[in-house]
Amino acid sequence: MSFRLNTGHNIPLVGFGTYTINGNKQTKLIMDQALSVGYRLFDTAKMYSNEAEIGKALKDLLPKHNLTRKDVFITTKLYPSDQGDVAYDAFQESLKKLDCEYIDLFLIHWPGTWSQGTEKPSKLRDRSWQLMAKAYQEGLVKNIGVSNYTVKHLKELLANDHGVKPTVNQIEWHPYYHPQDVYDFCKEQNILLQAYMPLGSGSKHLLNDKVVSNVAKELGKTNAQILLKWSVQQGVGVIPRTISEQHMKENFDLNFTIPDKHMQMLSNMNKTVKYDWDPETVP
Repeated sequence: MSFRLNTGHNIPLVGFGTYTINGNKQTKLIMDQALSVGYRLFDTAKMYSNEAEIGKALKDLLPKHNLTRKDVFITTKLYPSDQGDVAYDAFQESLKKLDCEYIDLFLIHWPGTWSQGTEKPSKLRDRSWQLMAKAYQEGLVKNIGVSNYTVKHLKELLANDHGVKPTVNQIEWHPYYHPQDVYDFCKEQNILLQAYMPLGSGSKHLLNDKVVSNVAKELGKTNAQILLKWSVQQGVGVIPRTISEQHMKENFDLNFTIPDKHMQMLSNMNKTVKYDWDPETVP
């Protein structure tokens, strides 16, 4: 299962999230298991403090699995404090830590900034995009995109994209929180919507929801498989994270279809819960 980006590159719809995975030993073990299962998209970020470990693990493991660099898709992200004039240097830092010739996808992690400057967030993210476009034009990154962007932020970017359109918008997305306006706009613009937290938060309220459990029981699948397939069946990419090899296998095994009546049940649970940061607060 993959999506054809507007740059012509294919991106797997099911990827592997690496948030909270740290240390060379743990990273290599988990990446080894993930590659064995069949994952080829690995999502990291400067914020996760594991880019160097991810890069080292891939260098060591790709030959073991008879793979080369072009067989995997690496995503990383611009740290919110690096918005603006330092964005290109921050990209180069990530590229160096990942120890590869290019990055497949580089995202603006957050439309705002955590720096203490007085410049407007809109000016900073425009400058970031301009410098990311430079890296794209130099062939150092194959695709550039955004994360946590609302329709307002996307329209602003598309009005002045410096010659490079965004390929991905990575947002919180699951049956408890699925902004239809963002979905519709991204589909219209051929921007892949990619879900982080597709299983909800660590509280597992969504994962253990009665509606999810009933659908899973009726279809003979795990609750996690139902939640992930609900996204993928709508053309939304998912990047679940786990350190359990059994869960890795289950999360990757989405070769089934959820009937329309069950899709509607999952999409209309009459419960709105957002677990992570809210980009609506960013001007």
